[in-house]
Amino acid sequence: MLSHDTRAAGTEPTHTHPTAGFNTRLVHPQADGDPYGAVNVPIYQSSTFAFRNAAHGAALFAGQEDGYIYTRIGNPTIRALEDTVAGLEGGYGGIATSSGLGAVAAVYMALLDAGAHMISTASVYGPTRGLVEQHLARFGVQSSYVDTSDLARVREAIRPATRLIYVETPSNPAMQVTDLRAVAEIAREHGCVLVVDNTFASPYLQRPLELGADVVLHSVTKFINGHADVVGGIIVTRTEELQRRIRPLMVNLGCNMDPHQAFLVLRGLKTLALRIERAQASAMQVARWLETHPKVSWVRYVGLPSHPQHDLVRRQMRGFGSMISFELKGGLEAGVRLMDGVRLATLAVSLGGVETLIEHPASMTHAGMSCEDRVAAGITDGLVRYSVGIEDVEDLLADLDQALQAV
Repeated sequence: MLSHDTRAAGTEPTHTHPTAGFNTRLVHPQADGDPYGAVNVPIYQSSTFAFRNAAHGAALFAGQEDGYIYTRIGNPTIRALEDTVAGLEGGYGGIATSSGLGAVAAVYMALLDAGAHMISTASVYGPTRGLVEQHLARFGVQSSYVDTSDLARVREAIRPATRLIYVETPSNPAMQVTDLRAVAEIAREHGCVLVVDNTFASPYLQRPLELGADVVLHSVTKFINGHADVVGGIIVTRTEELQRRIRPLMVNLGCNMDPHQAFLVLRGLKTLALRIERAQASAMQVARWLETHPKVSWVRYVGLPSHPQHDLVRRQMRGFGSMISFELKGGLEAGVRLMDGVRLATLAVSLGGVETLIEHPASMTHAGMSCEDRVAAGITDGLVRYSVGIEDVEDLLADLDQALQAV
């Protein structure tokens, strides 16, 4: 079994046009030249790869030569996606997985030993928390969930056994924003690895590795792919050492991405910046409209001056994104009426696609958390999560208006 990537030891991945602009790197992903001149990275739909001779095969298994052995270990299409996203994040290398939660599982299992303690954002994506509390806890992994936007709480949660600080910013769905430079300093002081879930922002709006994080991960199902037709995840490490700790775990878990998945994500990735720019422009209009609506109790959108960490957002992110959380004055019942009343927005989980989605975290994405934990994380029963797509904003506002009339 390979213990590391098939790249020759000490060989850093290279990324297309390292000094080029973000959109240029999106359109021209890192990949070896295709012998037939294909403009797009081909789908290498092969389970296994032939060796030139026995010595070549032995060199690949020993990690002395770069190449491909078996798609669970590595594949040219998957490698192109891994190297492209790593380049966008400014990291050493990428590790693509079959789902976002697969990326989380690989990171947890590679970095947390039995008896280790981790600190996490309280309002993190529900299954990310459930994986530790319901499963890894059986093997002695301990965890604390705090408002990581409050640095004092992060410091108070540190224990001698703390090995990992896991931050989701902006958080899902409370939209809390954590100061990554400050948390990175805390992590360094205590010898912890800082992992950041960058799904809500994407590398277009926020690059955690540049702010001091050690590992960044994404559910590429969301903004990176952006078309609600692929489930996948990706991990990017800042160093070779972390890459060599995490990749073997992914390989042994068997949660690698499929080549066709990688091809579709590469296709969706090309329009990442264009989609985000369009969606976040609409999100700002929707958030402002909601904030002045008489039936709305509160709105959490990082682009609004009313957001508690708005000044930090302006320093840490290059844009505000397209995720909005809000609550109606009628609480849960009013929210249910709204979600059942919309005609254009789709009532479905997930986010970051070209279509606008609406959902109820307390009964859907975060239903696995106890009521007490949800309240402590700022996830009230009446909270509605709204992922703005690229439709005409006038149609989105009209849809919300007609639905709110029935509340």
